[in-house]
Amino acid sequence: MTTIPTQFDGVTVLAKANVYFDGKVVSHTIRFPDGGRKTLGLIQPGTYHFSTAAAERMEIVAGACAVKLDGQAMPRLCAAGEAFTMPAKSGFDITVADGLCEYICSYLG
Repeated sequence: MTTIPTQFDGVTVLAKANVYFDGKVVSHTIRFPDGGRKTLGLIQPGTYHFSTAAAERMEIVAGACAVKLDGQAMPRLCAAGEAFTMPAKSGFDITVADGLCEYICSYLG
């Protein structure tokens, strides 16, 4: 289990939301002074496919999801306090069975 951050100090938050799948996945971008970037978001119940340009690390803040990276046969359950990574130029399916899944996505590349 990883230590999930509870706040970020000294960042810029973009007010315009990133809205996907008719509003069922919504995030906001935060930028760090060193040029780093993360998104903080919510996923409503459903299954969604995302493609990655850069490598990403998703930390689950609350709720749970099942994640299946492209090329994998079986999804992996990921609950609050856990994280998973995706390589650059890949994709993944994320499924939320019920409730909300809250996440922090870090862009690694």
